[in-house]
Amino acid sequence: MEVTQDLSFVHLIGNASVLVQLVMGLLLFVSLMSWWYIFLKMFAIRDEVRLTEEFEDAFWHNQNLNELYRYANSSSLRNQGAMERIFAAGFVEFVKLKKQNGVDASAVMEGTRRAMRATYQREMDRLESHLAFLASVGSVSPYVGLFGTVWGIMNAFRGLANVGQATLAHVAPGIAEALVATAMGLFAAIPAVVAYNRYAHEINRLSTRFDSFTEEFSNVLQRQP
Repeated sequence: MEVTQDLSFVHLIGNASVLVQLVMGLLLFVSLMSWWYIFLKMFAIRDEVRLTEEFEDAFWHNQNLNELYRYANSSSLRNQGAMERIFAAGFVEFVKLKKQNGVDASAVMEGTRRAMRATYQREMDRLESHLAFLASVGSVSPYVGLFGTVWGIMNAFRGLANVGQATLAHVAPGIAEALVATAMGLFAAIPAVVAYNRYAHEINRLSTRFDSFTEEFSNVLQRQP
């Protein structure tokens, strides 16, 4: 027997049940959103790495903290990176505490570290934004697609109850429609998982650099008169 059904991708989506079509539409929307965040984070992390390297180079080649502070706050001429904000927060707090009478050196450094740590937390929260969405897409999308597949296959087999003689020609279109949902779930999940792992690794490396800079800058401040 010749199977003459149209099994093209568009035809399968168009003939799927309403629930399966809703699942496919949801997965398509989620996939587009995840790609938007993937490119958004790619450019943001790339710029952050560049700004961090530029400021580290400026910091180690110029020990004049006043000049470095003016450099870090020239945001009207260029973008300001996370490390520069950490430096600026620590330097401002250090100068303010040093001007107060009766504050010993340990209290000055403790306040300076707290200011840098608070700015560090805000910057890490900014860098990690939208990563939770990518993680959710990567973990949930396959199950959403599987739900659509199970529902579609169930409908395909229910349709066989009205057929006197069941053949592959009767069941194949329904199963193919259902499997499209699984394919779309994987299409949404795989890029999100890869991007999440990559960006989480890059952000962890930046976090280590920020931590190291905080300690190194604290040592520099302790040597200030």
